[in-house]
Amino acid sequence: MSDMSDTSHQAPAESSSHDSEQHPTIASLLNRRSIRHFKPSPVPPKVIDTLETVAQHAATSQYLNSWSMLRVEDEDLKQALARIGRQPYIAEAPLLYVFIIDQHRNARLAERQGVDTASEDFTLNSSYIFAQSQNDAVLALHAMETAAYALGLGCVILGSVLNDIDGLIDLLKLPALTYPVLGLAIGEPDEHPALKPRLPKAMQVFENTYPDDATLDLPDQALEDFDSAVHHYYDLRDPSRPLATFSEQIAAKSQASSPLAKPLEPPAIRQGFTPGR
Repeated sequence: MSDMSDTSHQAPAESSSHDSEQHPTIASLLNRRSIRHFKPSPVPPKVIDTLETVAQHAATSQYLNSWSMLRVEDEDLKQALARIGRQPYIAEAPLLYVFIIDQHRNARLAERQGVDTASEDFTLNSSYIFAQSQNDAVLALHAMETAAYALGLGCVILGSVLNDIDGLIDLLKLPALTYPVLGLAIGEPDEHPALKPRLPKAMQVFENTYPDDATLDLPDQALEDFDSAVHHYYDLRDPSRPLATFSEQIAAKSQASSPLAKPLEPPAIRQGFTPGR
């Protein structure tokens, strides 16, 4: 990994359509792996500044800039996040963020312009804005993740921080009209896991309209090969804990009760959003 100063004025790298997979950014995306074990070396401040600036340049719906990120540096907070996520490596990450929906800032700005944010005319707490704000946060996180990989760092996206949404809200002192979306751990990789298999393209990329069940392409041989590849991947990653095939995992997760224990609507309402509006 190399140190990196501000690059906002640099011209984009030239690329050719004939070697697109060799373009550094494309190669980073095609070779991305979730990294859960990091070397203890800190990420240089200039690189941190670059990553945060990249996140700010992600697309944002209606130019509302409806997200914020918390860089978590306090060791006690990191340990608490690791307990919520039930993943000790969260506390070991040299660089740790939690991305949040943020209409609190926009509400304060609107109030300065004379808007009564307690009135029915105020709509930044609506379900559509909530969804778009969540999209904004994910886009910013993905931009930061891509930049980190391009700089030779490793990352893991942390959905596990949502295991206890109310606890996370209290822990991070999130005010009304904010809501946690995802965490992101970043650092210099201390592992090199295998690439996780991806679905056959025919099962995930469609033309124009979604195919009906009669024509949805779930080819037996391709699915069997993919199931085998997924089983082999997990077997290599941890031979002591062999996991089922992809199809069997989907069947099991389709009846899992854990998602029912983490509903999003009640804490969203407590944070001042109106999901039914």
